[in-house]
Amino acid sequence: MLYDRVLVAPDAELGERKSSAGIVIPATAAVGKRLAWGVVAAVGPHVHQVKLGDKILFDPEDRSEVELEATAYTLLRERDVHAVSEPETETITGMYL
Repeated sequence: MLYDRVLVAPDAELGERKSSAGIVIPATAAVGKRLAWGVVAAVGPHVHQVKLGDKILFDPEDRSEVELEATAYTLLRERDVHAVSEPETETITGMYL
């Protein structure tokens, strides 16, 4: 990877999904601008905000796709990453009433 590039393996949820009411929404359904989650597979030397294995949020419309060893990846610039997900913690902090 060069400079500020991030290689992302798109999340499996890009296919069909269910609404909160249980209605199946096909992958081909036209919806408004929807961001997608993916896992960082590689980063360039000048990437500072994300690291390998991070789950990130990005705009699937602003991307370049590449296929390596029969796996489709998305190539982004670091500035195109909208958010980085934190892993869930098993410990409960604080007391809730």
